[in-house]
Amino acid sequence: MTGGETADLYDQVRAAAEVYEPAALVTVVAGNGIGRKMAIVGDQIHGSIGEDIDPQVIDHAHELFDLQRSETVTTSLATGEVDLFYDVYPAPPTLIIFGAVHVAQALTRLAKMLGFRVLVNDARAMLATEDRFPDADEVLVAWPDQALPTYTINRNTYIAILTHDPKFDEPALIGSLETRARYIGAVGSRKTNRERKDRLRAAGVSDESISRIRGPVGLDIGANTPEEMAVSIMAEIIAVRKGRGGGPLSETTGSIRGETV
Repeated sequence: MTGGETADLYDQVRAAAEVYEPAALVTVVAGNGIGRKMAIVGDQIHGSIGEDIDPQVIDHAHELFDLQRSETVTTSLATGEVDLFYDVYPAPPTLIIFGAVHVAQALTRLAKMLGFRVLVNDARAMLATEDRFPDADEVLVAWPDQALPTYTINRNTYIAILTHDPKFDEPALIGSLETRARYIGAVGSRKTNRERKDRLRAAGVSDESISRIRGPVGLDIGANTPEEMAVSIMAEIIAVRKGRGGGPLSETTGSIRGETV
């Protein structure tokens, strides 16, 4: 691979980072074909490690996007073993909030403190304003089915639906369930969520898809105020992100600090 070709792969990875697209640069660092490279940018592939191994390399890169880590892997080929270094640039964790309500304001502030990119959406222009959400990365006035296609949603995306109104939250849920978002939470009482799920089934949404909805949203901490509800929701999101159950530490075993997932 020439210097120009290598520079082009790095450019592809940098361009992905600018638009919050996950990317990985895979390099043969030991063994036959040392220096050979491949860039995986979302679903696009640039370069090749070898025709016999490329599908395996691509699959593992996507696993590392979910795990948000880089690593070196030893792989056996017909010509012998090679070491592949996966230099992974995961998309930043993104929280999409549907419903520019009081809880959304507190949730935006807290999520930004925790390093999330936050996008707020509501069709009500009087609520979805930059003045009310100065910490948000983007505030969009649109109906959920209009907003969803404009967002890049991957396994590092978390969605909180806070509208309390079927004409907003059900289109948001139906559209969200068609994405690869890692977390989809919906506000409301147990009764509200049961009735909502019944309506989704009647609309043709499968039980498998409906099972992805976390509703009532958040962990059971007795939250009442918008700020407490924001803590409850973010606690559940963090637990999902880290692959934890969200129970008391006193009842868990093993490390209390899990790897980022």
